[in-house]
This record gives sequence, structure tokens and C-alpha cells, in this order.
Amino acid sequence: MSAALRHPSADGVPAAMEARGLTRRFGGLVAVNEVDIDLRVGELHAVIGPNGAGKSTLTNLLSGELRPSAGMLRLHGAEVSGWPSWRFARAGVGRSFQRTNVLLEMTVAENVRLAAQARLTPARRLLHVAGAEGPTTEAARAALDRVGLAGHAARVAGTLSHGQLRQLEISMALAAGPTVLLLDEPLAGMGAEESGRLAVLLRELARDHALLLIEHDMDVVFSVADRVTVMVDGRVLERGTPAGIRASTAVRDAYLGHEA
Repeated sequence: MSAALRHPSADGVPAAMEARGLTRRFGGLVAVNEVDIDLRVGELHAVIGPNGAGKSTLTNLLSGELRPSAGMLRLHGAEVSGWPSWRFARAGVGRSFQRTNVLLEMTVAENVRLAAQARLTPARRLLHVAGAEGPTTEAARAALDRVGLAGHAARVAGTLSHGQLRQLEISMALAAGPTVLLLDEPLAGMGAEESGRLAVLLRELARDHALLLIEHDMDVVFSVADRVTVMVDGRVLERGTPAGIRASTAVRDAYLGHEA
């Protein structure tokens, strides 16, 4: 990744989202164990770790898909622990999922417009005609343009390539103008060329979002991240800059191995 794509860390910028002691238990299993994390606008914060480390569970906690068993979560300074996911979405949190949530039989534009409607339209008006011009249509156009899919708006989503589908999912997350973006393995299944294009997009999005990236591709992580948090067995093993994480003996032993 070119150094031109990187930008200074957002040190000193107040956290858009912050978690302290965030914990989630499933019976006797502690999937996320007292995790602290800050997400700041202008910063790409990657979370890495082996399968089962608790990364996706953490994302679900930060988006309201799951309620924490303990700990505190703040969004723009307000306590939001226990909020349902729709409140997070309307308060400025967008996310993508490991498994696609695209409606493949609908057009690209329709998918993004529906995502915008779900977040921007009052509940009493959700049954109105989805194709009507208005803020949701404008938001959809802007989101598609941001990810480079404006020229594919009329295509049926099921005809897109895998990489384009991932771009569409990010566009859907952007449709309501979020401040916080939570992206769960957006590069999964991509080839090198598609991964490179999406890595460039992630760096661009991090300029005006607080972006959390869950990813297993370490080449991409170390080339785009400003900060990295390493999770193992539900806990934070270490956090720091990409260079610091690369040099960490504890991280190498637990996750990266000795060829990283």
C-alpha cells in the first residue's frame, strides 16, 4: 500500500465510540471478556485474532445486535449500553456482516435505497413507495458513488462480482451517513486485485469515519490500519500501531507466527 494512502493517526480526537470492560457471556462461555476499545473519526482501527477470539461478537456488541453482559459503551459521549440495533443505526452506526445481507433479486439502487429507508425514514412511513424521490434516494446515490458503484445502480445485485457485492454492502452501511463504520471481514473471498481496490476504499472511508475493521488478511491490515487490537480467547492480548504489533513477541506466539 502506498504511503500516500495513509494519514496521521487521530491522536487527540475524542472517541466517537468507546467501550470499557465490555463483556458478553453465553452461559458458561465468556466470548468477550472486559474489552476496552476506542474508535475515532479519521482512524482505521483493525481488530485481529484467531477464529473464536471474539471479534465478531465484539462487533455485534458495538452495533447493538447483542447486549453486553457487563461493561460500558458510549457513542458520541452518551451511554448506549443495551440499546437495540435500530437505535445504534439511527444514531450513526453503520455495519456490514460476514455473510451477505444483499437482496440478490433486487437492483443495486433498490438495495441501497432500502437500507437508507430503514435508517432515515420514520417507522410510520416505511410502507410508502420505496421508489419515490427524496432524501433516501439522494442518500443511496451518494453512497453508491462513494464506493464506485454509481454506474451499476440499475443492475440486478445477483449479477455483481463477489468484490462488487462487498462494495454494495459497504454502500448500504453508508446509506444513512454514519459516523461509525463496523466492517466484519469485508475482504473475505476476494482475489488480490479486488482486495487492493477495497483497501484503497477503506483508507478513503477512514478519513471521515471512525472505522473498525475485522480482517484476517494481515497484508491488508498492516498496510491500512492506524491502530490494531489483537484478541485471543475473548480478551485483548495487545493493542498498538501496526509496527508495534508486528514486533510483539506475544502476538507472534499467539497468532501471527514467526513469519509475519
